[in-house]
Amino acid sequence: MGTMKTLKQIQRLQKTHQFIQQENTGTPKEFAQKLHISERELYNVINHLKNLEAHVSYSRKTTTYYYTSNFDLLVNISVQVLVNEQLTTIYAGKIKENALLQGLCSE
Repeated sequence: MGTMKTLKQIQRLQKTHQFIQQENTGTPKEFAQKLHISERELYNVINHLKNLEAHVSYSRKTTTYYYTSNFDLLVNISVQVLVNEQLTTIYAGKIKENALLQGLCSE
């Protein structure tokens, strides 16, 4: 279960980053609603971005969070599942199934 929680946190971090990058967050309350989280959790996610050296600020004038310096967040996730010699690879939610494997050989 810990893995699923971690994946959800990574997805939340990535979605938060995308809104900030587009400078389309709205107020903290609105932003939290867009992400389906509490304001408190939003501040935790923003602090996590700051721990990754993202310089995040909020503009009351334009009511949006924004980056004050160049920052990008690239996430690549790959999970492979082997059941009955059938290998299934999941890339960021896309599934690719390989033919039956001979023994335990890899690609």
